[in-house]
Amino acid sequence: MNLETLVTIGWNSKRETAFKQLGLEDVCPARIVADHGQKYRIITERGEGWAEMSGRLLHELEEHSAYPAVGDWVAIRLLTSDSQDGVIHGVLPRSSQISRRAAGSIPVEQIVAANVDLLFIVVALNLDFNLRRLERYLIMAWNSGALPVILLSKADLCDDPQRYISEVEEVSPGVQVLAISAMEDWGAEELHHLLKPGVTVALTGSSGSGKSTIVNWMSGQEMQRTQDIRESDSRGRHTTTHREMFILPQGAVMIDTPGMRELQLWDDEGGLAEAFSDISELAQGCRFGDCRHERELGCAVRAALEEGLLDPKRMDNYRRTQRELKFQTAKERRRGKPNKTPSDKKDAPRGKGEQRRRFEVVEWE
Repeated sequence: MNLETLVTIGWNSKRETAFKQLGLEDVCPARIVADHGQKYRIITERGEGWAEMSGRLLHELEEHSAYPAVGDWVAIRLLTSDSQDGVIHGVLPRSSQISRRAAGSIPVEQIVAANVDLLFIVVALNLDFNLRRLERYLIMAWNSGALPVILLSKADLCDDPQRYISEVEEVSPGVQVLAISAMEDWGAEELHHLLKPGVTVALTGSSGSGKSTIVNWMSGQEMQRTQDIRESDSRGRHTTTHREMFILPQGAVMIDTPGMRELQLWDDEGGLAEAFSDISELAQGCRFGDCRHERELGCAVRAALEEGLLDPKRMDNYRRTQRELKFQTAKERRRGKPNKTPSDKKDAPRGKGEQRRRFEVVEWE
């Protein structure tokens, strides 16, 4: 392992500058490969090792969302001159972070993965296919700063993949949609084109959608264990139990994550408006700026519904999700959200165009 390998997995001049600005002595850069609670598996110029946070860093990071997550770049002080293990003394600012709301009554942000360029939303073409669930994943993606790509997996089990592609494209304007099959090697060329050296890809989706199979397929070896889904409802079992990063032969890195039975959103950056950009654009034609799209006169959204230009189910999901996020925000305010630490801050771009331009820069660096 050497600095050239770190560059392959995402190290660049911008992170080099941020690393120096930490002002720490006798440290080296490392990337979090896996999170095992208090212990982290890391990769440095010396290879893979283990690390844990220093007591001082634990004290400084007030919120759990600021703790190192898979994909994070950190500053490590190695235990000895020839050791591969060390202690984490700093976390570099994130270029993006995939977040969800953690389980529980108190609203808490949980980081799924950090510093991700492309987020592969994996949706299986079986009985578990659900457009409304996909819309929630798109909210998470646009909120993160990563560029979403939708992978319709297990396309070999579907009689008419093109029909599903058309349905998905209607609810995900501007997002690349690929129908793939690891069993038949469909879509391999398109995926290989995306997996450039220096690019970080994360996989998300329901249990049984085929995320771990994609890791094995793209790596050319059995890196993740897989198991069959239930035939009765096409639901999968949780094969992947923790988040982990893998270096692919193509030079990119891929982060596999456990399947989500239910995605509780954490949205504070406008992901809702981006995921439902068609409704946002229609709303600009409403007579009133604060139109709720219910009984107001001159509502362009209601007009689109009446004319059959907007799917009522999509509008219902938009309203339901909007209420959910407003309720979450109100709970946060009542709780009194602590001040963010520097490592919480993202310099991720917002908006579809900006996120695409950012990926193009990463691709050709």
